[in-house]
Amino acid sequence: MDQHTEIIRRRYDRVSAIYDVLESPMELMALKKWRLEVMKELKGKVLEVGVGTGKNIEYYPDGLDITAIDFSEKMLAKAREKAGKLGKKVDLRHMDVQKLEFPDQTFDTIFTTCVFCSVPDSVKGLQEMGRVCKSGGKIIMIEHVRSEQAVLGLVMDVFNPLVVNLYGANINRRTVENVYKAGFTKVEVSNLSRDIVKKIQIYP
Repeated sequence: MDQHTEIIRRRYDRVSAIYDVLESPMELMALKKWRLEVMKELKGKVLEVGVGTGKNIEYYPDGLDITAIDFSEKMLAKAREKAGKLGKKVDLRHMDVQKLEFPDQTFDTIFTTCVFCSVPDSVKGLQEMGRVCKSGGKIIMIEHVRSEQAVLGLVMDVFNPLVVNLYGANINRRTVENVYKAGFTKVEVSNLSRDIVKKIQIYP
C-alpha cells in the first residue's frame, strides 16, 4: 500500500470498534432499505468491495458464490465474526480495491455500499472493478457524494477535512464524475436521497 492508503487504512482500524455506531443514523434513515434492494440484483459470482464490519452479510442471498474484501484488517475481523454468527458462507479477504488480486473478468456482479468516499485513488479503484467484472456483468454502487447545491456543497467542502481526519471518509467526493473518468460509458445514475446519495449502475 502507498503511504496515503496506509494512513486511511489505519483510521478505519482505529474506528472499527465503534464504526457501526457512527453509521447508525444513516442506517436508520434508509441505508438498510437500499442494501436490501441491492441484494435483489446480485447474480452469479459476486464481489463485495469494502465489506467493512459486514453490515451487508446478513442480507446476502443464499446460493451465491460471494467474495468480500476490505483493506482494514480490524474491520474485516468484525465481518468475520458476523459471518460466523450468522452462519453465512463468504470468502472474506484482506485486499485493496486499488490493486485487486483477481484475474480479469472474474465476477458477474460487483457491488459497493458507501465505500468510494474512502478509496484514496477512486479512479484507479473503479478501473480495477471494471477489470475484474465479466463482460455483460454489472457493477452496482450505493454512494454518498458532494451535493451540487451551492450552499450545501460548500458546507460539505468545509467540513470534509474534519471528517477525513476522524475516520477516513470524504463527504465531498464526486463519484459519478470519477466513474466517467475511469472510462465507463454505459452508466445509469439515480438519486436516492436528494442529490447526496446515489445509486450508480455500471455495465462494463
